Amino acid sequence: MHIYILFFLKIFFISSISLSSEKNIMLGLDWFINPDHAPIVIAEKYGYFKDEDLKVKIIEPADPNDPPKQVATGKIDIAVSYQPQFHLQIDQNLPIVRLGSLVSTPLNSLVVLKDGPIKSIKDLKNKKIGFSVGGFEDALLSGMFEKYNLKLSDVELININFSLSPSLIAKKVDAVIGAFRNFELNQMDIVKRPGKAFYPEEHGVPHYEELIYIINKNDRNEIKFKKFLNAVQKATINIVNNPNKTWIDFSNYKKGLNDELNKRAYKDTVRRFALRPNAYDLESYKIFQDFLLKKNIIKKKQNIELFIKP
Repeated sequence: MHIYILFFLKIFFISSISLSSEKNIMLGLDWFINPDHAPIVIAEKYGYFKDEDLKVKIIEPADPNDPPKQVATGKIDIAVSYQPQFHLQIDQNLPIVRLGSLVSTPLNSLVVLKDGPIKSIKDLKNKKIGFSVGGFEDALLSGMFEKYNLKLSDVELININFSLSPSLIAKKVDAVIGAFRNFELNQMDIVKRPGKAFYPEEHGVPHYEELIYIINKNDRNEIKFKKFLNAVQKATINIVNNPNKTWIDFSNYKKGLNDELNKRAYKDTVRRFALRPNAYDLESYKIFQDFLLKKNIIKKKQNIELFIKP
């Protein structure tokens, strides 16, 4: 009798764990919460995750390099990452696949002080460039440098983590790569130290998606991830249709969001969100991979469709 009771208790316990796993998602962001993450925040605030029977825990990283590694090791379910970084990571055999898109256009830019001595990319020779996320920003710089006959070895790269604009304004570096055009440029304008941006896609870098969702390749068939994309798509459409109302709700999500910088950044980001987060352009991923291969940023060509197809 006791054996049967223990057997059924064991089955119930295992089923409960499985059910919990199907409902719970740990989501690691690429940065502290900001307007780039509005579809995630609005999906949470408006109950869209709950409608899909999901519980999503949003985690801000101590280091923006960490979330993809945590997905690879199974510590979190989803990471917000960057397409260029994604190509580097699958080249390194990280067991990850792209789940969907968050921001479908480039945001990254190379920024200098508008009134500073750097007027052209060629002026950066022997200068200091700050960065926050290692690896993929090397790829962007390499592409942008080509027509100016510069190499990465011609500049000094300094990891300044989250401190992009402050380091540039304080002249600790001569330029920063990884500055988002919807955020850092507004930040610098507000403190009356305007920046000048050089956009990768205008200087030899193929189009790419700035922010994507990635998951462990072993989880690609789990239904909860489809439900997650349904929820963020619904939130994105609401944001596009109602930017003023959703800004108010987003800005009240946590302390520190309701300020002039985030208000400007929110306005500049709305048109860049992926309206169909589960859609993808296979050809553009192939082109970007070829670009990285040509630059010797990655070592081998992958069948990229295996890593981005839902």
